[in-house]
Amino acid sequence: MTNLARRLLVSALSASLAATAFAAPAWAQDTAQAHAPSRDVAAPGRAKNVILFLADAAGVSSLNAASLMAHGEPMKLHIQQWPHLGLSETSPVDQFVSDSANGMSSIMTGVKTRNGVISQTADAVRGRQDGAPAKTLLEYAEERGLRTGVISSQSIADATPAATYAHSNDRGKWGEIFPQAFSPRFGDGVDVLFGAGRQKIGEQLAARGTSFDALSQAHERPIYARLDEAPTSNARPVVVADRMDVRAATLRALDLLQAAPEGYLLVVEWDAHTDDVRKGLQNIADFDRLIAEVEGRVDLDDTLLLFTADHSFGLQVDGGRRGEPVLEGYEAWKAAGGDDDVVRLKNVLVNRTHTAEEVPALAIGAGADGVRGYFPNTRLFHVMMEAWGWSAAAVD
Repeated sequence: MTNLARRLLVSALSASLAATAFAAPAWAQDTAQAHAPSRDVAAPGRAKNVILFLADAAGVSSLNAASLMAHGEPMKLHIQQWPHLGLSETSPVDQFVSDSANGMSSIMTGVKTRNGVISQTADAVRGRQDGAPAKTLLEYAEERGLRTGVISSQSIADATPAATYAHSNDRGKWGEIFPQAFSPRFGDGVDVLFGAGRQKIGEQLAARGTSFDALSQAHERPIYARLDEAPTSNARPVVVADRMDVRAATLRALDLLQAAPEGYLLVVEWDAHTDDVRKGLQNIADFDRLIAEVEGRVDLDDTLLLFTADHSFGLQVDGGRRGEPVLEGYEAWKAAGGDDDVVRLKNVLVNRTHTAEEVPALAIGAGADGVRGYFPNTRLFHVMMEAWGWSAAAVD
């Protein structure tokens, strides 16, 4: 054998050994394939449409627990397969722990504020002093002629949905907040508005000398009490119900908004507080299935899908085995009354309060690559604006 032949043989053997040494083991390859993103979409182009899914109080630990409860394994939620992710820091300007008002206002305006304040700047004092109105993502969309929709499992005047269309120094002023949907600062206001809270909103409207009927007549826009009461011929329906079927409402809104040639913004909130741990985790699992359904109905080349939370919650999984229910002991806790501040199940501990750690932000579609790393929650406003190719104006 010549020297050249020996050198070629040695090089070939070395390359083969190196490939073997550094190849992932079979179990790792199987795991990687099992948890590959639902669609490998780079989507570098600009978005025509943006859909924001907001799971109220769904921190990292809550997503993990929801996957364990619903699927018996970690990382089985649909959104956990999305290719772009980051961690969003949620604090208000003066504290470490956020409520939904500051949390959602920060996402909607790119401006951090104070707890209890709806889309106003930080010089607001809750219940006593207004700050400047901070222009919301929905207002930018309305100004540019896009169609808009807001869906919530909660009161449509509560903090999270209110932060999209209203400005107030106190999240509790539902009678002041709700009418702002009919007197927009930009465009013609929210096109599709579906949520709960009818009784309490009605009471607060009455205390201010108005009502659902009065608002409907003044703005020539019916306010229905049930989703099935809104006729399909109404392209801009408003439903304020006692309870809201988020799946039905979201799919109805999507049908209406997708008909808009200019594009749309859709914001969907589903409560994920785990005060009642099974209910909260089931809401996350149901929301995840809805998100997968919505993803199948949109074109990710021109649509950004973004999932996040407004703040985290005190839940941890600190035990459990595969093949056993992660919520073992829940039924006994529920039968006993279930009103403790701290819930101790066999495998899960719930401190029934908001917490300060970062929350997940997950994205897929056009502009999704803007979600990465650690960032303040105000960054998500800019991710959505940049997906459209828009620049934010100075605070009003």
